[in-house]
Amino acid sequence: MRFDQPVAPGGYAWWYVDALSADGRHGLTLIAFIGSVFSPYYAWQRRRGEADPLNHCALNVALYGPRARWSMTERGAADVRREAAHFSVGPSALAWVGDCLTITIDEVCVPIPRRIRGTITVKPTALGRRGFRLDAAGRHHWTPFAPRAHIEVHLSEPELEWSGIAYLDSNTGVEPLENAFRYWTWSRASLAEDTVVLYDVEERGRASHAMALRFDAHAEVEALEPPPLVRLPSTRWAVPRATRADAGQRVRVVQTFEDAPFYSRSLLATHVAGAPAPAVHESLDLDRFSSRWVQCLLPFRMPRRRSRA
Repeated sequence: MRFDQPVAPGGYAWWYVDALSADGRHGLTLIAFIGSVFSPYYAWQRRRGEADPLNHCALNVALYGPRARWSMTERGAADVRREAAHFSVGPSALAWVGDCLTITIDEVCVPIPRRIRGTITVKPTALGRRGFRLDAAGRHHWTPFAPRAHIEVHLSEPELEWSGIAYLDSNTGVEPLENAFRYWTWSRASLAEDTVVLYDVEERGRASHAMALRFDAHAEVEALEPPPLVRLPSTRWAVPRATRADAGQRVRVVQTFEDAPFYSRSLLATHVAGAPAPAVHESLDLDRFSSRWVQCLLPFRMPRRRSRA
């Protein structure tokens, strides 16, 4: 997994981590963006014919549980440093140290300006290198680098320490997400030893398609027949949610982590590949994201900071 891969003008690359604590009380997601796909500033620049993804980078950090906090500050190219094993955005950075991904965080939350500061270490049980095409044209790709990993969270602000099971992947594309997709759902479920990932994608002008993949502890992958679709309650913003589960099995929304006008992230109690499992689940409505009223709301959630250099 390299951080210095080229990113096409108007395109994007992101690295995603999610995790749940062993005691079930805490969770987090962390996404490092080059060409921040949900940035209103990037969208405005593309419309003006200026589409440098390095000028729109961010680290999104979300903590769930008793010490919940959220931050996502966009920064320009002057505040970004990239090498094969190192990627920094302002005061925060991701770096491979041996066989571990170390994430150093120093971010300011919104809307209440509190800090998220500390270190997170992600140690994969194995690294996968197989990528998957998400669209028929092959313009968008997903690579599950570590379907299963151990995580250690050590934060000074808020004061918080925990460990648990994590997941690490990356997505890349040569055009904006909304150009290719109307809607998608994604989830990863943690079984006793394996991880099951489900992707349902609605491309523009094409039939919907689904992937169901089972990864073992060595990151070896087995394609599964996608199980039946299960409708879930919509969010307060009326974003539809759905997942897939073994036939006849009930799926429950344990907690809604994120409830945005175009996006939701939830914790599910599901049943896949013959076993009950917790699952982190996402729904993304790109028609809603593209609407003018949502674009006008985004700067309040995603501030942009200019370099002081």
